[in-house]
Amino acid sequence: MNAPTPSLRLPRVRAELRLVLARAGARTEAAEVFETGGWRLRFPRSRGACEAVVVNTGGGMAGGDRVEIAVSARTGADGLVTSQSQEKIYRAGGAACELRVRLDVAQGAKLTWAPQETLMFEGARLNRRLEADVHESATLTLIEAVAFGRLAHGETRIDAALVDRWRLRRGGRLVFAENLSIEDAGRTLDRPAVGAGARALATIVRLAPDAHAGLEPLRGAFAGLEQGGGFEAGASVVDGALVARLASPSPQRLREGLIAAFFVLEGQDAPRVWR
Repeated sequence: MNAPTPSLRLPRVRAELRLVLARAGARTEAAEVFETGGWRLRFPRSRGACEAVVVNTGGGMAGGDRVEIAVSARTGADGLVTSQSQEKIYRAGGAACELRVRLDVAQGAKLTWAPQETLMFEGARLNRRLEADVHESATLTLIEAVAFGRLAHGETRIDAALVDRWRLRRGGRLVFAENLSIEDAGRTLDRPAVGAGARALATIVRLAPDAHAGLEPLRGAFAGLEQGGGFEAGASVVDGALVARLASPSPQRLREGLIAAFFVLEGQDAPRVWR
């Protein structure tokens, strides 16, 4: 009798990115860059902020992958971090994917964290944590979006799970804390009190001395998009933080809302890799 064949276990990704942005005269440059595990940072030429593009050479994340990203903006630095494409989260046969993001924004610095959407496949499981420490005089803008299912392929009722934890501090004080847990995404998001059929969600948070100034312009931009249907959004200022929520059954409609919000908050078009 032949011995049983041991199950095949693929090696999982253990990746880390570390980026320090620093002022160099009138410009902001990457003062320190560390990359390992198949994740990379690329720096397109930019007239304004130092733009960093996250690239996952593996093309996505699978169950058991772990990635840590840390970005620091030193005094007076101005930086934008985005991603080359949507981050695909594939089926998890065992452990969930884990993504940890740590952001530090020093005195007078400005940092925008705006990756493209996270795309959850059937059977995907993602545990994500985002932490930020922001000086009282600094500005941090966070734009995070997630789409559930490849709708063009008919994946409208996928069984995917997302656990998302945010902890944001300004001047050493906790100003935004949130735990989100979605199980069996297709069924959960169909519930009227949860998603009302949405398949794409986004959260925008802006911490800045003048965060409140963006509230009415942002509401105005959302109102224009809501008139076309298939898109809902709301914004408010809570404890000095500007917070917006977006939802749509269409990832493309949601992206239109994100592009509009980016222009309102940043005063310029969304990153080139978004278009």
